[in-house]
Amino acid sequence: MTPRNVSVIITFMKNVAISDIHEMLPKLPARRIQEIRDYISFLVEKEKKHRAFVKRVLEIEKNSDTVVFNSAEEAMEAIRNWEE
Repeated sequence: MTPRNVSVIITFMKNVAISDIHEMLPKLPARRIQEIRDYISFLVEKEKKHRAFVKRVLEIEKNSDTVVFNSAEEAMEAIRNWEE
Protein backbone atom coordinates (compact mmCIF):
# COMPACT_ATOMS: atom_id res chain seq x y z
CA MET A 1 0.00 0.00 0.00
CA THR A 2 1.40 3.36 -0.99
CA PRO A 3 1.35 6.48 1.19
CA ARG A 4 -1.12 7.99 -1.28
CA ASN A 5 -3.51 5.05 -0.82
CA VAL A 6 -3.24 5.34 2.95
CA SER A 7 -4.00 9.06 2.73
CA VAL A 8 -7.08 8.41 0.60
CA ILE A 9 -8.34 5.75 3.01
CA ILE A 10 -7.81 7.98 6.04
CA THR A 11 -9.59 10.89 4.35
CA PHE A 12 -12.51 8.61 3.43
CA MET A 13 -12.75 7.27 6.99
CA LYS A 14 -12.72 10.80 8.43
CA ASN A 15 -15.47 11.88 6.03
CA VAL A 16 -17.62 8.87 6.95
CA ALA A 17 -17.12 9.55 10.67
CA ILE A 18 -17.96 13.24 10.25
CA SER A 19 -21.06 12.33 8.27
CA ASP A 20 -22.16 9.89 11.00
CA ILE A 21 -21.65 12.52 13.69
CA HIS A 22 -23.50 15.11 11.64
CA GLU A 23 -26.52 12.78 11.42
CA MET A 24 -26.53 12.21 15.19
CA LEU A 25 -26.25 15.83 16.33
CA PRO A 26 -29.87 16.87 15.68
CA LYS A 27 -30.98 14.11 18.08
CA LEU A 28 -29.17 15.76 21.00
CA PRO A 29 -30.38 18.57 23.26
CA ALA A 30 -28.64 21.95 22.98
CA ARG A 31 -26.79 21.38 26.28
CA ARG A 32 -25.15 18.23 24.93
CA ILE A 33 -24.23 19.93 21.67
CA GLN A 34 -22.46 22.65 23.66
CA GLU A 35 -20.60 19.99 25.62
CA ILE A 36 -19.51 18.39 22.34
CA ARG A 37 -18.38 21.77 21.01
CA ASP A 38 -16.37 22.40 24.18
CA TYR A 39 -14.78 18.95 24.02
CA ILE A 40 -13.84 19.34 20.36
CA SER A 41 -12.31 22.74 21.13
CA PHE A 42 -10.29 21.08 23.90
CA LEU A 43 -9.07 18.36 21.51
CA VAL A 44 -8.15 20.90 18.83
CA GLU A 45 -6.13 22.94 21.33
CA LYS A 46 -4.47 19.79 22.67
CA GLU A 47 -3.52 18.73 19.13
CA LYS A 48 -2.16 22.21 18.37
CA LYS A 49 0.04 22.08 21.48
CA HIS A 50 1.20 18.57 20.60
CA ARG A 51 2.17 19.58 17.07
CA ALA A 52 4.04 22.62 18.39
CA PHE A 53 5.88 20.40 20.87
CA VAL A 54 6.84 17.90 18.17
CA LYS A 55 7.99 20.74 15.91
CA ARG A 56 10.18 22.17 18.68
CA VAL A 57 11.73 18.78 19.43
CA LEU A 58 12.48 18.13 15.75
CA GLU A 59 14.00 21.60 15.35
CA ILE A 60 16.19 21.08 18.39
CA GLU A 61 17.33 17.70 17.09
CA LYS A 62 18.07 19.15 13.66
CA ASN A 63 19.89 22.27 14.85
CA SER A 64 22.06 20.93 17.63
CA ASP A 65 24.65 18.36 18.40
CA THR A 66 23.76 15.29 20.37
CA VAL A 67 22.84 16.22 23.93
CA VAL A 68 22.75 13.81 26.84
CA PHE A 69 20.43 14.44 29.77
CA ASN A 70 20.48 12.81 33.18
CA SER A 71 16.70 12.35 33.25
CA ALA A 72 13.57 12.75 31.19
CA GLU A 73 12.58 15.66 33.41
CA GLU A 74 15.84 17.45 32.57
CA ALA A 75 15.22 16.90 28.86
CA MET A 76 11.64 18.19 29.11
CA GLU A 77 12.80 21.28 31.00
CA ALA A 78 15.38 22.01 28.29
CA ILE A 79 12.70 21.70 25.61
CA ARG A 80 10.30 23.97 27.49
CA ASN A 81 13.00 26.60 28.03
CA TRP A 82 14.39 26.48 24.50
CA GLU A 83 14.31 29.89 22.83
CA GLU A 84 13.79 30.20 19.11
